[in-house]
Amino acid sequence: MTNLVAIDHVQLAMPKGGEEKARAFYSGILGMTELVKPEALTKRGGAWFQAGSVQIHLGIEDDFRPAKKAHVALAFRNAATFRTKLSSSSYRVQDDNLIPGVKRFYTDDCFGNRIEFIELE
Repeated sequence: MTNLVAIDHVQLAMPKGGEEKARAFYSGILGMTELVKPEALTKRGGAWFQAGSVQIHLGIEDDFRPAKKAHVALAFRNAATFRTKLSSSSYRVQDDNLIPGVKRFYTDDCFGNRIEFIELE
């Protein structure tokens, strides 16, 4: 038996100076709210975002390389809305129907990190 009850947040990497791009994607496209980072962490750069109980933290990585296989999977109601927003903003959308009964697709964030979108019924 485990005492684990939830994921508090997911951290993705980003290159130095990418905060405005992060805001455009995570707030502008995904509709997440930017969080104020604790003062002791602001000097590190990056940005934190939240929607409901889901938090994504983007941290600076000096030798940044986007995560192409490892990814976060986000569950959405009406994921088609986000598919349209992504496509109209020139983000790649890749369908995946390999899991029966699960509607999902992938995109890359503004830094090339892979993100999965799962449609909730």
